[in-house]
Amino acid sequence: MAIDLSLAPRRLARPSATTIRPGSDAVTGALVCLVMLVGLATVVWPRDVTYALFIPLAVVARMVLSSRRTALVFGAIGVVYLISVLDTGALETFGLGLVLAATMVLVSVIDRRHTRAGVTTAVGGSMLMDLRERLRVQGQLPILPQGWNVESSVQPAYGDSFSGDFVVGNCPTRDRFDLALVDVSGKGWTAGTRSLLLGGAFAGLLGAMEPDRFLPAANDYLMRQGWSEGFATAIHASVDLTSGDYSIGSAGHPPAMHFHAGSGRFAPVDGASGVALGILDRQSADDFVRISGRLERGDALLLFTDGVIEQPGMDLMQGVDRMLGHADRALAVGARGAATRICTMGSGGVSDDRAVVVIWRE
Repeated sequence: MAIDLSLAPRRLARPSATTIRPGSDAVTGALVCLVMLVGLATVVWPRDVTYALFIPLAVVARMVLSSRRTALVFGAIGVVYLISVLDTGALETFGLGLVLAATMVLVSVIDRRHTRAGVTTAVGGSMLMDLRERLRVQGQLPILPQGWNVESSVQPAYGDSFSGDFVVGNCPTRDRFDLALVDVSGKGWTAGTRSLLLGGAFAGLLGAMEPDRFLPAANDYLMRQGWSEGFATAIHASVDLTSGDYSIGSAGHPPAMHFHAGSGRFAPVDGASGVALGILDRQSADDFVRISGRLERGDALLLFTDGVIEQPGMDLMQGVDRMLGHADRALAVGARGAATRICTMGSGGVSDDRAVVVIWRE
């Protein structure tokens, strides 16, 4: 999986080389022909055909063509427009010509970021859809052996397609399950691109080393990226699927909650500590203190990001109490689907990324 995601930049860039160039000549020719037909129609049927038909052609050209080919279509529109106006003597359409010119300038300015990146709006949208799909697939958790279950829910801020929160899980052996819940700095698509890169790397680290080495290795990877705002909080859980024993490590992340079926109450898994990833270099396993526990039958582990408990003007402990109240009601209905129900009721609401993971033993 790590190898596949490491190739993501190459695959994302591939459409610009294989999709745009071969078809661009045909699209350019088709648009120029349409421009000429519209110009001819305005001459033949001046009262029935409007010069406003040039506007959608200009917008389409800017969306699907490169800058040079777009300039060719824009030039054809300008020439044909002037010829048709002079031929028909319809000088009263001068105002519409200004609108047409303003439209061409506007769509060029709006799309300038895509042009600088070397892709068109259409291809850029396709790349973002590919990114969203990769994030979705990356967050799929493995099916655990009988008697164990895990569910996650990630809900981006403002209903965006991308989130700075992500979860990755792996079963490196038949009796061990490792999971990491990460909160990358930022929100929306800006954090989503970093989530894709970190998610692929962290997923590979989960199955490649012992639990106590995961957070130091993740920190080293993040430090090597050199991002100016590239820190992240993370919580890592490793569960023995035979005995139910678990260990949890944290890097500046809110503590996990252990639901005890016997008492029907949640208890914080206190003791796990460490600095957020990407802040301090040369961190070792000793810098990320882990805490151990055991999941008995009917017990559950609840992991979450700060968007679930934080809210402006509200004390953090109030946010935790509020979340636990929702968690009690969610688990009373049944553990299945509880992650989504808890995440939806997060204190951050739609203004912050939220993620919840529930691991339970039947």
